[in-house]
Amino acid sequence: MTIAEALRLYPLPRLEARMLLQQAAPELTHARIAAYPEQTLSAEQEACFRGLAARRAAGEPVAYLIGRREFYGRDFTVGPQVLIPRPETEHLIEAALQRFGDRAARVVDLGTGSGAIAATLALEAPAWRVCAVDLSPEALAIARGNAERLGARVDFYQGSWYQALPEDAVFDLIVSNPPYIQRDDEHLGQGDVRFEPRMALTDEADGLDCLRAIAADAPRRLAPGGGLIVEHGYDQGEAVRGLFADAGLLQVETIVDLAGLDRITLATMKAD
Repeated sequence: MTIAEALRLYPLPRLEARMLLQQAAPELTHARIAAYPEQTLSAEQEACFRGLAARRAAGEPVAYLIGRREFYGRDFTVGPQVLIPRPETEHLIEAALQRFGDRAARVVDLGTGSGAIAATLALEAPAWRVCAVDLSPEALAIARGNAERLGARVDFYQGSWYQALPEDAVFDLIVSNPPYIQRDDEHLGQGDVRFEPRMALTDEADGLDCLRAIAADAPRRLAPGGGLIVEHGYDQGEAVRGLFADAGLLQVETIVDLAGLDRITLATMKAD
């Protein structure tokens, strides 16, 4: 099988087919694939590519097939144990850096998954002391690996939200991209989402349970003037603003994503 034949083998977007081909034959650069379409793959490379392409054609995410996903300009290792980082979550990074990046800060990422948020913040703001929490030991293993590979200084804790942290720990910034999909949302059974860990997607309730817990306990964990920033669903902005206000947080604001949809809500703790 030649490169050209491999790229036509399954009805996949050309970029995806190239990525899978490079996974099967790492020595093939994009330039080489374009310049030498007549090059023949080895039997091993062909078998590997056929397997990957068949899995993608069945709906398995490319990120899981190649074992990585780019986020904020860096490659993060991912697998079925963690949610695949989304471009929308980069708005959370930008909001955190814009509002708190000019000073040293104690930061916690609740529900870290792959560690993409925590590691990115630690690398973009080296003066920050970042820690991260996740309930899943399998997810934490991936997050630790990403932090170590990228040289990010992050302390990791296993457990549920704030309960995983030292009792007296307080923070200048709390960030989270928690499960916020309703348990009966039809999208849970569609597309790439079918292959992602359900516990990272839905709270098995109305989509606001995790956000309620994070907002309600935030005042006890925030230093005076500290901030809370969360990602949420496009239709949850009003509800999340209400949760923040009910918790006594101030300067509540929702940021829209590139599609103009509510995506990130932030607030601050009153200063002394």
